[in-house]
Amino acid sequence: MSSPKVLFGFHAVGVRLKTAPQTIIEIYFEPTRRDARMRQFLDRVREAGVRLIEADGLRLAKLAGSHGHQGVAARVEPTVQIKSLDDLLDQVQGPPLLLVLDGITDPHNLGACLRVADGAGAHAVIAPKDHAAGINATVAKVASGAAETMPYFMVTNLARTLGELKERNIWCIGTSGDAPKTLYQVDLKGPTALILGAEGDGMRQLTRKTCDELVSIPMAGAVESLNVSVASGVCLYEALRQRS
Repeated sequence: MSSPKVLFGFHAVGVRLKTAPQTIIEIYFEPTRRDARMRQFLDRVREAGVRLIEADGLRLAKLAGSHGHQGVAARVEPTVQIKSLDDLLDQVQGPPLLLVLDGITDPHNLGACLRVADGAGAHAVIAPKDHAAGINATVAKVASGAAETMPYFMVTNLARTLGELKERNIWCIGTSGDAPKTLYQVDLKGPTALILGAEGDGMRQLTRKTCDELVSIPMAGAVESLNVSVASGVCLYEALRQRS
């Protein structure tokens, strides 16, 4: 059995409470916070029969490793995850939609990307093991629960994984500011993997070469690029629009 981990913040703890309450060992809360949001949250916890423990802000901050806990933290057992990307793709109904992140090392960016991927209905997020942020409490907090629901696969060799996706007839579309086509000129209704690199650096060269096609996001103002989580949202929601 894997060691328990800590979730913090209303969204992250609330999603676990909704999707897998049996995996929650205990929930810590700050008793001095008595606003409506806290009262409603505590009512849900009691309805679920989860153990509640009072804790001051200092203890919560120590548990969470952050002062952004909102007065709530939980010790939880890991949920059962799909073991591999292949297993997930074998279960997908309809054309897969994947988000591939190359070189995203900031946990805040990763959390925001997971959140937007969940919102847009992507099936998974993929990143390289050696050049990416892993899931931690900060990622879970920023993801507002999506770290619990969005499959996140860290692969040993990203270029090889993209090659395997192509063997499954998944079209690998990379984003680049110098691409000849814009996002709005490509068909995203079929099996698609959208590949985004770090802001500024972009995709690594081998990743870029492995893509089937490159597209750009039109930039009408003075700035040259978007934050990767914003760019992910633009791309994924265009795919969702085309598929709706």
